[in-house]
Amino acid sequence: MSYKKNNWFRLDNAGKMYPSIMSSRVSTLFRFSATLTEIVNPKMLQKALDNLMPRFPYFQVNLKSGFFWYYFVKTDRVPQVEKETFYPCMSMEVKKKGKFPFRVLYYNKKISVEFSHAVTDGTGALIFLKSLIVEYFRLKGIETKECEGILKYNQIPDDEEYEDAFKKYYNKKIPKPRKRNRAFHFPFPLESKGIYHIVTGIITVKDILSKAKEFNVTLTEFLLAIYIQSILEVIYSLPPKKRNKLIKPIILNVPVNLRSMYPSKTMRNFFISVTPQIDPRLGVYSFEEIIKYVHHLMQVEIDKRYISQQITMNVKSEMSIILRLFPLPLKDLIMPIAYNIIAESRYTSGLSNMGKVTMPKEIENYIERFEFYPPPSQGNIIKVGVISYKDNLYITFGKLTNSKDVEKIFFRKIRKMNIPVKIETN
Repeated sequence: MSYKKNNWFRLDNAGKMYPSIMSSRVSTLFRFSATLTEIVNPKMLQKALDNLMPRFPYFQVNLKSGFFWYYFVKTDRVPQVEKETFYPCMSMEVKKKGKFPFRVLYYNKKISVEFSHAVTDGTGALIFLKSLIVEYFRLKGIETKECEGILKYNQIPDDEEYEDAFKKYYNKKIPKPRKRNRAFHFPFPLESKGIYHIVTGIITVKDILSKAKEFNVTLTEFLLAIYIQSILEVIYSLPPKKRNKLIKPIILNVPVNLRSMYPSKTMRNFFISVTPQIDPRLGVYSFEEIIKYVHHLMQVEIDKRYISQQITMNVKSEMSIILRLFPLPLKDLIMPIAYNIIAESRYTSGLSNMGKVTMPKEIENYIERFEFYPPPSQGNIIKVGVISYKDNLYITFGKLTNSKDVEKIFFRKIRKMNIPVKIETN
């Protein structure tokens, strides 16, 4: 199928469920931001977006509803950049006529993009933001050389960038993985609708990396272990009767970018989740024990054979005859319930590490920092997004609750390791 010649295309395997589960509590939106060293020029930002959109035709779309599934229709229109006025990752009506599945925001020195998971994942969104910034500075007279993860405005889109890579690498002979257990959930009250609290800890990369190396683990594994230990502390602090009622395994949702395992150029969703976990019902764990469990579980689950099982499960679920025959209005009723049962109830929280951002040398000193805000979700009211740029690591807690317990414990534990942390909130 040549996507370039078609005016419409299907949502990818992971993206298909998101339009049906969208709500004021589950916006499906995540954000990447870049803070510049100067005030953003909105007219120039709009011009950069106008120039760049033909390079990303799979994002220049509107969501439409068919009889059985949602689908994307291409449009010649370009989104208008908006001045940021609301809480992040909220109040974007993707299903409304004429709306795009993403938006570009600015405020003072900051440029932000917010994407619905219906159209892409973190890798696709970050490539878009980096490319937008490069085009913005080109218009300001600064040309840049080729750089990994950046697409230039004058390049021709590759047909493979449209592909549903889940289906490309699906192997029907591989069995599904075992079902996951139900997970512990935070017993904190929900904030009012439309409010999404952001707490970011800023840490020097070399400080926390050297500490992770002391335990012979990756940075992601190190942060996961600290997070699990923090959640254990929350559980142990509950009154005995409440603790006994709520206690379940702590299971974290950790997205893995599959482009590092499969030779795919897709700019759409291509990730699966691995699930490091600890069961507090089995006893007390030292930090050393937690980090050992996390390290070995991650090594097992980030294995191509295990990953292929996850892909099989995702694609086989979509291929279910019963699900395919349900008309879309019925899917819209069933999907949120199914999503809660098979996904949200199986995770305590999520931690997504987008890694180190690199920019062309010609403009890297015009950019102070990058940040990543995870998508809000009623079932997992606290999530963590991690990203680094130059010398700093940015760890962001996105919360649909006003409780500050979890991030306080988390950053306190890091400080106790003699690692300085600067805290910022919205």
